[in-house]
Amino acid sequence: MRYFLIFILTSILLLLTGCDQSPQAQQRQAQPRPHLVELYPVSVEDVKLDRTRTGTLRATTRFRVFAQEEGQIAELPWHPGDSVNKDDLLMALDDRLLRSQIGRARAELTRAERDLERVRSLSQRSLTSVEELQRRETELEIARAELATMNTRLSFTHVKAPFAGVVTERLSEPGNFASKNTHLLSIIDPQSLVVDLPLSEQVITHLSIGDLVDIHIDALANQEFQGYVSRIYPEIDPLTRRGQVEIKLDPVPQGALPGQLARVSLSANLQSRMMIPFSALRFEQGEFVYVMNDQQQVERRDVLTGLRVGSRIEVLDGLKEGEQIVIRGFMGLAEGRQVTPVTPLSDRSR
Repeated sequence: MRYFLIFILTSILLLLTGCDQSPQAQQRQAQPRPHLVELYPVSVEDVKLDRTRTGTLRATTRFRVFAQEEGQIAELPWHPGDSVNKDDLLMALDDRLLRSQIGRARAELTRAERDLERVRSLSQRSLTSVEELQRRETELEIARAELATMNTRLSFTHVKAPFAGVVTERLSEPGNFASKNTHLLSIIDPQSLVVDLPLSEQVITHLSIGDLVDIHIDALANQEFQGYVSRIYPEIDPLTRRGQVEIKLDPVPQGALPGQLARVSLSANLQSRMMIPFSALRFEQGEFVYVMNDQQQVERRDVLTGLRVGSRIEVLDGLKEGEQIVIRGFMGLAEGRQVTPVTPLSDRSR
């Protein structure tokens, strides 16, 4: 009997506890928890591009000495690292055979001149034919052309420096035989150094000839040098989407050498661009963001992006200025979900 009374009292207490909850409390228990998100208003802004890119030093003024005649090398007086002045002799071949041929060509020219003079004298007295006179005139022209050819070939046996520079290559030695088109020596102008700089198509389109840049050359410690954009090549590689820019050092620093690594700091003002935080981008079968509509529901919106600058990225298509996009609170977020915007803690403290 006692156990039965305890059961009755327990049942009554449970019924009283259930009846004690208000309808408002029951409704709160039935409602789902709000999905909190942080939003970012899409806007158009002026963006300043600051980038550091690596390039390679290259001498634009370079001269390679080739043997245009074959023969034994008579003189090759310079070695790599030697400085040469303009018009210094760089290379000479043994020219004795050519000079003897020139002597013979001169003798042939003299004989042709005398033969023509004699035939002209006979022609004035009608003692020779017109054809004979024309033949002698042709022989004279051929002799003159032959002598000119020999003199030109003789000039090829001696090569002088077209500018003041530094020898970078010596590929043979005096006494060696050089056949035609053999590369023997190279010189460069050390004051013609530029930086070859590969850049993406999104950066290169915002540069102009004459833009100033800062240059660091790793081999020359922590010094900073000045330069400017001297050439922008007109083609973009269709595979890498990169183009070529030439940076002129002004002035060329002491100790700079072709092939050295250079770091170029670029700074250019871009046009007005629609920029959003990179953290807003989602990746699933393309790029998209979540946009909150007027009913505080999120919509998935595919976007086309462009240039990335720091923690932000340019949006080329898919968004309008003033729209609100989600930048935080993606856990469990899906299209059509009701969301509640919150203010970041950093903004609350202001």
